[in-house]
Amino acid sequence: MTAATPKPVIILRRATREDAVLLAAWDRQPHVIACTTDDREAETAFAGADWLDEIETSWELSFYLIAEADGRPIGAMQVIDPHLEPTHYWGEIEPGLRALDIWIGEPDALNRGFGTAMMNQALDACFADPDVQGVVIDPLNSNVDAHRFYQRLGFRPEGRRLFNGEDDCLVHRLTRADWEGRLAA
Repeated sequence: MTAATPKPVIILRRATREDAVLLAAWDRQPHVIACTTDDREAETAFAGADWLDEIETSWELSFYLIAEADGRPIGAMQVIDPHLEPTHYWGEIEPGLRALDIWIGEPDALNRGFGTAMMNQALDACFADPDVQGVVIDPLNSNVDAHRFYQRLGFRPEGRRLFNGEDDCLVHRLTRADWEGRLAA
């Protein structure tokens, strides 16, 4: 009988200038593109993103995290205050929320539980702020795998919404009460 291989330790750290090249490479990965757009002709997931600029203009309420598995970068997250961020991507939305985006950049890191570990850490960090009452996400309506993933974490669908005039999404929300309630269950 062989010993089980230990799971890699997942950590989230703030993205740095040095991560811009990595983010640009992940931006071109077919599996990342498929999660961000229904446009089969898209060559990048985040059209027009200047990753160095994205990192350098990060601030307290809109920033990027890099996920590492035993020190190896495998994915990224964006944490946003959707009420205060300047592009108003989320439109008129109440204060006291955070919005998350997550992607696994490395193909060999898919389906290994890393996304769950990343989300759990990010959600713990979001709800550590007593002013945060909920977290919203906007997976594509067509991405039913993402819907199942988020719903396993306690998110509940709120309804479809068109973002940027073209992205048909099924918005989900996780309330503080639901997140804290998972510990009691």
